[in-house]
Amino acid sequence: MIGRNVIINVAHEVGFDLVGVVRAEPLNEERNRFKEWLLGGNASTLHYLERNIEKRFDAGLLVDGSRSVIICAVSYLSPYAKSDLSGSSTKIAAYALNRDYHLTIKEMLAEVAQRLKVFAPQLRYRAFTDSAPLSEKSYARRAGLGWIGRNSLLVNPKYGSMLHLGELIIDDVVDEYDTPLVGMGCGSCHACVDACPNGAIREDRTIDTRRCISCRTIEREGGDAVPLDGWIFGCDACQKVCPFNLHAPLHSNPKFDPIVAAEEFVAERLASMTDEEFRAIAGDTPMTRAGLDRLRRNAEQ
Repeated sequence: MIGRNVIINVAHEVGFDLVGVVRAEPLNEERNRFKEWLLGGNASTLHYLERNIEKRFDAGLLVDGSRSVIICAVSYLSPYAKSDLSGSSTKIAAYALNRDYHLTIKEMLAEVAQRLKVFAPQLRYRAFTDSAPLSEKSYARRAGLGWIGRNSLLVNPKYGSMLHLGELIIDDVVDEYDTPLVGMGCGSCHACVDACPNGAIREDRTIDTRRCISCRTIEREGGDAVPLDGWIFGCDACQKVCPFNLHAPLHSNPKFDPIVAAEEFVAERLASMTDEEFRAIAGDTPMTRAGLDRLRRNAEQ
């Protein structure tokens, strides 16, 4: 058995802002809602969401011998994220100006695990980010890290929604587990719903990816074209108006400082940029996932 306080302290030392621990139990209610969402055609071209559904909502199926799930979160809220982009011809989701968070989060989780092994040498674990089939927002909600906002994102009362999540699934029990927050939520606020340019936010706090600009600028292309409202990679429209983000502190972990300026990707610059220049500028950011040609097409819409 490992102590919850040990886990919390170690994760904070490594640089995470929020930490919670829950049992590796199935999330039956969340799984059923997800299936209904899929049946509504809301996944659009994101066909990978139709695979591994049972594992996605049951950490015990995802990792043999799992007993507990440690959920960690870190803020990436930057001055750019809070800035007024209404006059910008090309807009980029704030996280995309940083080093690819999949790499950074995985490294941080590995460090947490190695430090925990000092206290529990036989501990076995697997680390995950959102690239794995695990409903991390659902586990984070159960661990008390926040609630699911109207825009389907995890919202924390202090840090808002500009959070990266990562999980350690371990084969040990913990002396104390966390519980969901109570008495907190979005209340009557619909700012994110009203701010979404294409009305992609559904009443049940899920997203219609057929209309979502973030999905349309990054994920597999196909389906009907939608207005991009100047966004060329991702979209922060719903997050920029969230009251919790407006009052949240800027991120404090330097690992999530921007490593490239948004001005590097204005339409005129993209039009003349070579592949070599793009790789040199954006090589460590998530924007390489889309590629230069995709960014150019997005900028032309």
